[in-house]
Amino acid sequence: MVHLDEKGRLRSPGSSAPVRPDRLAEHLARELRIPEEATDLYVYVHGWQTSPDVAVRSAARLLREARELATARPDLYAGLEGGYRPWCVVVCWPSSSLPGLRGYRRIRERAHAMSAPGTGQAAHVLGHLLGYLDTHRTDPGDPAVLRNRNGQYMHLLGHSFGGRFLCEAVQWAAESPQQPRVLGWSHPVDPRRPFTVDSALVFQMAAPRDSFDTMFPELFATGVRPAAPLRGPLALTHSRWDRATGFWHLRAEGAPGIGHSGAGAAPVAPYSTRLLTVDEPYTRGLLDHRIVNIDAGWRFRGGRATRLAPAGAHSDFLHPESAHLLAGLAALSR
Repeated sequence: MVHLDEKGRLRSPGSSAPVRPDRLAEHLARELRIPEEATDLYVYVHGWQTSPDVAVRSAARLLREARELATARPDLYAGLEGGYRPWCVVVCWPSSSLPGLRGYRRIRERAHAMSAPGTGQAAHVLGHLLGYLDTHRTDPGDPAVLRNRNGQYMHLLGHSFGGRFLCEAVQWAAESPQQPRVLGWSHPVDPRRPFTVDSALVFQMAAPRDSFDTMFPELFATGVRPAAPLRGPLALTHSRWDRATGFWHLRAEGAPGIGHSGAGAAPVAPYSTRLLTVDEPYTRGLLDHRIVNIDAGWRFRGGRATRLAPAGAHSDFLHPESAHLLAGLAALSR
């Protein structure tokens, strides 16, 4: 587990002082040990109104169910024949607030301040984390074969405002000039980028629909601008029952958010599909796109009381179908 404070600084367990920026690599090397048997590395950042304990349980549940599905139904996950043994780093940050518009705005401003250039350090810290994991993993692209079962693939996983942090981190990490080597998806690698993230999945992202034009312009290549190190797709779920990114986002931002209506204007055209049942395989044609809007309204809806609650079904994403999507992305990354 990795803890960030309200300024996005990394906090060392048992210490009241943040880790100095020039000690980040040393701290990560001391605290994180990537298991050799792991096949897939995940960085999970939670969302609004989530405690560290709940964040850890949520990530563990999703990955446990994904592994169980891959074991029980190998016919649905071609590419995972050599095994699927996920390992996760959970990133925790102060996300609690009062419910309602005031609380939503407070956390929105905190999330922005934690990543804002010059003031926040969240993107810097998470960028270092991604770089550390990439440096110490077994690279699935070296040796360069179409499927290397000894490789370790890297994925991003987030919920709500956690998706903002991850996008900021990938943009920050894009500044390094090292060479990426990852196969699998159709998008070509860019020799000006440090490494590649094999897939990114954000449940119910709390951000404006045009964020990839306005907030995260470096995530996707346009013209002569090189792409950030996001090799695989950015999958984004949305549900009309999400009141946090619907009702409250509309009042705070003037328009519904991604978690309610999906990504809108972007440097690359989003592809739209639906969340599949656990008996339907995800094909490359469904997910091999730079941005994938996934309508999960049929599943992420909660009960009647949940839908009428301040956040609605914003946190109703812990379902087998979510784990199925997770495993499908991992399989297609090979």
